[in-house]
Amino acid sequence: MGLSLCRPIFTMDAPSPPSQPSPMSPPSPQLPPSLSPPSSQTQPPPMSDSQIDAIQDIIGYKFSNRKLVEEAMTHPSFYYPVECSTAYQRLEYLGDAILNSLVALEQFKTYPGLQPGHLTRLRAANVDKEKLARTAIQCGLHKHLRHNAPQLGTQIDNFIKEMDQYPFHSNGLLDVPKSLGDSVESLLGAVFIDSNYSYETVWKIFNRLADPFITPETLGRHPVTELNELCQKHRKTLKFDPQHWDIDTTIDVLINGELIGSAMYGLKKEVCQNRAAKVALNRLKKELVNKD
Repeated sequence: MGLSLCRPIFTMDAPSPPSQPSPMSPPSPQLPPSLSPPSSQTQPPPMSDSQIDAIQDIIGYKFSNRKLVEEAMTHPSFYYPVECSTAYQRLEYLGDAILNSLVALEQFKTYPGLQPGHLTRLRAANVDKEKLARTAIQCGLHKHLRHNAPQLGTQIDNFIKEMDQYPFHSNGLLDVPKSLGDSVESLLGAVFIDSNYSYETVWKIFNRLADPFITPETLGRHPVTELNELCQKHRKTLKFDPQHWDIDTTIDVLINGELIGSAMYGLKKEVCQNRAAKVALNRLKKELVNKD
């Protein structure tokens, strides 16, 4: 994948409002209950037993309360346009907090000589949205996420195609479907509740699913951070120019006022900036080597 390539921007026109019957029109026929639009009190249809069994097989855990699996794997968009009260947000909140604590503890024990700053970067890399999205795809959980968001399906497909270019982590260069990581966290939160708040059970599952973990040896650098540090080291001014992003999805990078790199990507400004930084970083490194 070239970092400066542009992808098409997909837009969806807003649906036209339904036409209103005239005062003289006959009343509309009543639809059977199975075809009627959902009311605000309607809950999502239940997940099939076979699907719940498949998820349990993936994580190696049998739920006492199988409803927790449904909640953990239900995206807020699933029952659009009705707001669903049983989506995964609360379980995700719980799973996120537990996972951060467990990974921090494991790395504290595994790397006794690592300083806090390095431990923080290492923990973040192993629980961020990209690592968790990779985990979901690696074990097949992404196939069981219930959603009704067309763009999400496309984003997941694109991520699967591109992630192999970066064996461990892209460090911000890929457009990551956050919902995949959310589903991993929510499922771990569901396990925590169902297992009577067993941290050991949660860690056993995540330790197996997320293998291999990012280590100090495989931990990469974020291109924006690395570019900033390199410019400071060599007393160069750095400026990101996003003024054309809304027009042609381009972000330029200027060093000492000179254009040294750019990238085009219209779906997320942050990803576009990261890719522009990577292009500029590679060029600056080459120039510094040739200068020496």
